[in-house]
Amino acid sequence: MIIKNKKILITGGSAGIGKAVIAELIKYGATEFAVISRKKEPLEKLREEFNTAKFLLIQGNVADLEDLDRAVEQVQQKWGKLDILVNNAGVVSAGLLKDLSDQDIIGQINVNLTGLILLTKKVLPLLKDSSEGAIINVSSGYGYIAMPFYSVYAATKAAVGQFSDAMRRELHQYPLHVMTVYPSATETNMMKTADVGGMDSPQEVAKRTVDGLISGEINVILGGEERKKHIELNFNNPRKIDEAAIANYEALEKRTRNHRSM
Repeated sequence: MIIKNKKILITGGSAGIGKAVIAELIKYGATEFAVISRKKEPLEKLREEFNTAKFLLIQGNVADLEDLDRAVEQVQQKWGKLDILVNNAGVVSAGLLKDLSDQDIIGQINVNLTGLILLTKKVLPLLKDSSEGAIINVSSGYGYIAMPFYSVYAATKAAVGQFSDAMRRELHQYPLHVMTVYPSATETNMMKTADVGGMDSPQEVAKRTVDGLISGEINVILGGEERKKHIELNFNNPRKIDEAAIANYEALEKRTRNHRSM
């Protein structure tokens, strides 16, 4: 995959992993970005921070159908095509299922999954015109290994991985690479209310993401070899992961007690 001169649409691109991905893509010659984000001020700062790039800034919520339609219309009018879609926007609300509000359950599903699917559907006609394009879907380590207190979040992120696999096979006749990224805990605003140490940096996740795109990887899994071993164990012997979760239940509850970023 050659990054230079690609037209790139990224959701949640004004901070955290999304912003770091923009910085990493610029290193490889990308200059044209359409960015969807809910907050106006961080969006506008992108032009100052990355003054060599050209931005189409779109304030909107991927959970809002009208915002999605407006964003796609602006990309269509501005470029008439699209090369790379990065579905990065995400929210989280941790806790026992019985304690989660209905609004937080619906919000996680709508942002992490429904909005991602709808945006992909709506930009497919533009992506199909690319001579070399890609869809990058950002999942989570919980998309492979679900843990207590993250039932809804894990469900949405697991679905993202399945959606990626289905789209890769559905779009085989087009020059479109579909890739899923599975970050471990990452030091972003989304994690400020979680009691977690030893997190990855957004820059590390972004580097692994862009390296994976260039080399044609299907799945980019953060967390090292130990994480890959746990994923294999969860697939082959999930009761072992059950035992580990039960043994660490109180610690898991403590670290997620106030984890909410909606």
